[in-house]
Amino acid sequence: MSAASPITTGARAADAAAVVPASTFQRWPLSDAARVESGRILGGLVYGWMEDGAALPDGLTAVPAPMLVQQQVRADVWLASGPVEAGQTGNVRWRHDGRHLFGAIDLPEDGSGLEALARRAYGDLFACLARTGFAHLHRLWNYLPRINEDGGGLERYRQFNAGRQQAFLDAGQAAFEGAPAACALGLHRGGLILRFLAARVPPQPIENPRQTPAWRYPADYGPRAPTFSRAAVVCQPDGTKHLFVSGTASIVGHATVHVDDLQAQLEETLRNLDAVLAEANHHGGGGFTLGGSDAVVYVRRPEDAPVLRDQLAAALGAQSPFLRRALFLHADICRRDLLLEIETHMSIADRPAAAVAPPPEAAETRRTTSLPDLDDLTR
Repeated sequence: MSAASPITTGARAADAAAVVPASTFQRWPLSDAARVESGRILGGLVYGWMEDGAALPDGLTAVPAPMLVQQQVRADVWLASGPVEAGQTGNVRWRHDGRHLFGAIDLPEDGSGLEALARRAYGDLFACLARTGFAHLHRLWNYLPRINEDGGGLERYRQFNAGRQQAFLDAGQAAFEGAPAACALGLHRGGLILRFLAARVPPQPIENPRQTPAWRYPADYGPRAPTFSRAAVVCQPDGTKHLFVSGTASIVGHATVHVDDLQAQLEETLRNLDAVLAEANHHGGGGFTLGGSDAVVYVRRPEDAPVLRDQLAAALGAQSPFLRRALFLHADICRRDLLLEIETHMSIADRPAAAVAPPPEAAETRRTTSLPDLDDLTR
């Protein structure tokens, strides 16, 4: 990638140094996350290939996708802001701290079809929200096996979209404008996997001016449109702001661009991410930077992961927080002609960064050698 590339913006990495992630989110090696008292964990996702039936700390849930570029198993952990209550509603296992709720659904395929399975899973999800009072979805993670395969005359991803949208409509939820941030990836093991974060505070949905809103896709992409917004900004009462960016890929308007060109797809993906963050800053008051966010890079072809890592280093800086913390996972993207997808998350605390942010080297050492004080987590 040349220095003249439109995605090579050194200011991103520089701006990121001034941003402090909120204390509610941490990305740790699983070994460090396992040392946190279970009552301090609201919930989280564990990325990486583990043995079937492997025990996880309370509240943490598996995303069984292989890590690439020789990364170790990692956990994205949301730390509770108060006492944790746990329960189950239908197929939903949930935990909440009075402020946020983290939920997990794992459903094996039962022969009914992916449309019916998705509708049942989301029906339970909305029943959980109604029962617990956490009415607002902030972020959804959807994983399904064989996402691009034919499911009896209709691609499985399109079957999933039909069931998901119908469940939103059944529950009176925003299935079109105002839908939550989300991703949908194909894994090579497991059944239908849903993870979600909800709260009592509504999010601000964000769209990308370079892309057609997903819920306005033409019928070429299936009988029911995907149900998600490109991102969501959440402003908490204490001033903390969260940004959840949905899975983002090389799509302009509603069409895939740069088919079979890995570098060009990455460049287009980063242009889309820049556009989403610009909208998020406009509507959310500013402060979000791509270089300071915690990303997951989904890669269709494992051999492309080292190339993507090098290209991202050239674009954002090898020592940028983005690249230092990014996870690379093997997964199928929702369209056959897409080679990668990037999702990301960022939190901004309501206090001056210089007063609390440790140097990046110190933060990295602290995460891998000893846990920070959980009463003052600043990473």
